[in-house]
Amino acid sequence: MPRWLDLHCPYCGEPIELAVDDSAGDQDYIEDCQVCCRPIAVAVRVDEATGGVRARVRREDEA
Repeated sequence: MPRWLDLHCPYCGEPIELAVDDSAGDQDYIEDCQVCCRPIAVAVRVDEATGGVRARVRREDEA
């Protein structure tokens, strides 16, 4: 079952919701913003010890 995270688009600044499958462990992928449709680089990190999940979003063109 996915976990929903509330974040903000690094392009338009609008709030977005991402469904994260924390059973898949750490993940890096590209997902389009639900508002402005620009590609967002998403980095998901899962803390196995606590079960916590955190996500970092950035513009795809950022280094």
